[in-house]
Amino acid sequence: MRFKAVLACVTAATVVATAVPAAAATHAPADAASGWLARQFVHGDHLETDFGGTSYPDPGLTLDAVFAFAATRTADDYGSAALTWLAQPANLTGYIGDGTTEAYAGATAKTALAVEVRGGDPAAYGGVDLVARLNSLLTPSGRYSDRSAYGDYSNAFTQSLALIALDRTPSGAPVSAVDYTAATQCPDGGFPIVLDAPTCAGDTDATAMVTQALLATGRTAAARQGLAWLKSKQQNDGGIAAGDGSGTPNANTTGLAGQAFRAGLRVVPALKAHQFVLSLRQTCTAPAAQRGAIAYDATGYNPSTVTRATTQAILGLRGAPLGGLTSSGSATGDPVLSCP
Repeated sequence: MRFKAVLACVTAATVVATAVPAAAATHAPADAASGWLARQFVHGDHLETDFGGTSYPDPGLTLDAVFAFAATRTADDYGSAALTWLAQPANLTGYIGDGTTEAYAGATAKTALAVEVRGGDPAAYGGVDLVARLNSLLTPSGRYSDRSAYGDYSNAFTQSLALIALDRTPSGAPVSAVDYTAATQCPDGGFPIVLDAPTCAGDTDATAMVTQALLATGRTAAARQGLAWLKSKQQNDGGIAAGDGSGTPNANTTGLAGQAFRAGLRVVPALKAHQFVLSLRQTCTAPAAQRGAIAYDATGYNPSTVTRATTQAILGLRGAPLGGLTSSGSATGDPVLSCP
């Protein structure tokens, strides 16, 4: 009798084990990159960053992965788990602030957008009305600023994420915020990363984000000028460097720029950006654990930069603008690069 019971348990265990599907093999570079990214999740629900030899949970990077998963329509279970993890009070408060003494505009906007991308309600996430919180951080000038004892770290990314997230709500983005954002444009057409600085200096990453926000909110003239400036910074290999664009091109900046080009229907520069990002992917010649990842630059796979590089590079590969990004219809699982 005991033997039969043991045999039954073994049989049941075998059924459970074989019921777990293997990761699907794919030839699509973006899907393989998404699968690699999913496998970097700690406990299957968040990403971490190493600082001084110690790993810390990184909510912002985790949300970047949520956007990447939605762009590829893959790893839906990881995207869901990520928002469940962040919704825990300790995690959410640590990231966006407590809403009274500490409230961080960029983190709040990014979280709201991720919730929208996942089909949720940003007005009721983790017990917080992210939309109301974000609107409370709108200053009379139209700028979204942090409320914090540690200073105001809001920048062009903050402003862009806020406009895109709020544009997706029934009330839309406030006109004053859109006006302020468009007015930050430099005379040469670029947009600065540092807001309200004495001198306007165009930044490639900032311009890629701001142009998406302006396209989403209907300011097409300013967006077109920004895209023209961004295109002028594209190098012969299709890559774009950070800052003023004069340095070494990288996957992060090029990925964001590729996404902005697609949003603005600039097909040729978008394809060039796509090709540059492809040149940085880890193919079947790389160690198995690295296959599918996208390196930061031509120096190759670097553990300290590859995860963040992959999240933003995926956006350039698929070119799905943040304004219309959705995880609807996504498949579960972490695709692996198909190799002989």
